[in-house]
Amino acid sequence: MTALPTVAERLTSSTLPAPSLPVAVYHALLRDPQTTELATAREFLDAQLMLAKGLGDDIAGLPENLDTLPAWIEHNGQEVAHAYRDYLDGRRAGRGREFFRCKAHALHFLQHVAPTKLVDGAWLYNALSHANDWRYHHLIRTYLEELGDGDPGLNHVVLYRKLLADHDCAPTEVLEESLYVQGAIQLALGHLGDEYLPELLGYNLGYEQLPLHLLISSFELNELGIDPYYFTLHVTIDNASSGHARKAVDTVLDLLPTDDSRDAFIARMRAGYLLNELGKGTKAVIAGFDLEQEVVDMLERKRSFGQHLHSDYCRLDGLTVNQWLSEPGRCREFLTVLENKGWIKHDQDPADSRFWQLMDGPGAPMFGVFNGYEMQLLRDWIAGDWLDADALRRQNPFRAQFRRRVSPDAASSAAASRSAVATHTLIELLSPAQHATPEGLSATRVYARKLAEGSLAV
Repeated sequence: MTALPTVAERLTSSTLPAPSLPVAVYHALLRDPQTTELATAREFLDAQLMLAKGLGDDIAGLPENLDTLPAWIEHNGQEVAHAYRDYLDGRRAGRGREFFRCKAHALHFLQHVAPTKLVDGAWLYNALSHANDWRYHHLIRTYLEELGDGDPGLNHVVLYRKLLADHDCAPTEVLEESLYVQGAIQLALGHLGDEYLPELLGYNLGYEQLPLHLLISSFELNELGIDPYYFTLHVTIDNASSGHARKAVDTVLDLLPTDDSRDAFIARMRAGYLLNELGKGTKAVIAGFDLEQEVVDMLERKRSFGQHLHSDYCRLDGLTVNQWLSEPGRCREFLTVLENKGWIKHDQDPADSRFWQLMDGPGAPMFGVFNGYEMQLLRDWIAGDWLDADALRRQNPFRAQFRRRVSPDAASSAAASRSAVATHTLIELLSPAQHATPEGLSATRVYARKLAEGSLAV
């Protein structure tokens, strides 16, 4: 068994710094769950629950009488709808984007919420083992819908991986710890669902509510030429009438104890609801973006790879490029020198800047040095207030730029998904670690079919 590091081991290790607990839990449960011991996952989850309880019930806003939950989620949905209507009215009146200053900002958002999006639905995984208990049916159906019922065109993780690949903006290194907290919570709940059932139900209740930021993100991503389908799909399936939000409420009411343990169960459920507030969420990621700082940070990360690869014939302020890159912390000064020398011309077409010409296009000397996200960072930073013709053509933000096509893969392979597979093997293949693979997608179709037929032997 692969054991996650204990607290003592993390504190006394004299080798390379161990990953933080959220990062360690996240990667262990996502990459190698079958051989990972769960003691540290419990430790992590218990610590997060202590933090959640410290937030206070007032932040949750859950009604005291849980019988009123259906009316509560309907009211929340109406408030979000009214707020979104106000947002759209403002956009029609000429107000600018509320979330994303430029396309690089949007790609930064996609990159930094990836640890959560790439385990979408993971907290529900344990429910698959309870197919014979009707009270878990909504949880199972919600999980299968997160997995697209085995259709790669609807599987949420497949969709998000494709979105990152389309824009070449997948994270290439470990991000800050706070960005892994939600994903680690989801994975821990998914693998410890029987032990933390009340917390899981509370977390599910909170996560499946439709947030305003999801609607605004979808609108502005489309405006910037980024397919918002991953986000708009959640708008439809999380509705309070018949979608995941309503299923979450019904499951809470179905699984509430009727004996003396009821009050303790509800208290734990409320703590689970508050887990949604931990870590760095969507709004904080969006608010934390600074274009120039991101450019500088990106160049600092690339510096160590390029400090010996430039020729010495070109000098800027008496130093070669290699010398500029030889010490950390000098990239901002280096950019200033490039600006003063006219290599970077702000608020103009980036094609007018010599620095951009060095990297843009197959014949450019630095072609391929920067990935898609890094190129967009540099482009938007140089362009500033300059608007190119493509941006002007997109000045109507209400025009949908993307149309969904039916995925042929699921239809063509449906007949091939009827092989006899043991239920425990199916459940392993439907884990957060495997469901987005071809084998996992096929297993999802088999499980969904057997569930509908009532032929699952769990």
